[in-house]
Amino acid sequence: MLPMNFKSRISLWFAAPLLFVSLVAAPAFSHIPIPPKKGEIGRRESSTPAPSFTLINQSGAKFRFNPAAGKFVLVTFVYTTCPDVCPLFTAKLASIQRELEQETRDDYLLLTITTDPARDTPAQMKAYAQAFNVDLRRWHFLTGGRKELAEVWKNFGVTVKELNNGQVQHTNLTTLIDPRGIRRVDYYGDKWQEKEILKDIARLSSSRRR
Repeated sequence: MLPMNFKSRISLWFAAPLLFVSLVAAPAFSHIPIPPKKGEIGRRESSTPAPSFTLINQSGAKFRFNPAAGKFVLVTFVYTTCPDVCPLFTAKLASIQRELEQETRDDYLLLTITTDPARDTPAQMKAYAQAFNVDLRRWHFLTGGRKELAEVWKNFGVTVKELNNGQVQHTNLTTLIDPRGIRRVDYYGDKWQEKEILKDIARLSSSRRR
């Protein structure tokens, strides 16, 4: 289970946006984001085929990802004991999911992949997901063996480094995959807004119907 102070912090973030912003803006010495490589900006359009993979979801079941399954897919990388930006990413994706549900869309999938498999068991991932009150029918929180995850990280261009204080340093990447399995937009860092991604999904949906 997640510690109570973690759940309390999530409640505070949803109930007190100003406090949430101040916490995110503060220096996060325990989770130092790895900056994008040269030429990588906060929002970067792409045309790279997304990789397929098999991991374990929050229910302990195998999850086989076929990127060309006819859905828009948002993939992000977090670890559940992260004290700062990872909960922010998850909260933003939860907001995006609520918007997509209000539009009665069923052509989407959200994937949250751990960068800390040693601690992020399926049960831990499930507790983390439940803390954000998300719809798990279209959102999988994925873990697995380090070897399998290392291959996934590599294929998505995510660097992961364990720090001496028990925290994990990793590339802050959220990527949007189109229904044909192509990575269309990469969002680096924590400055992107939910409306940006919703706008990109709407734009790609419109071009798909033409």
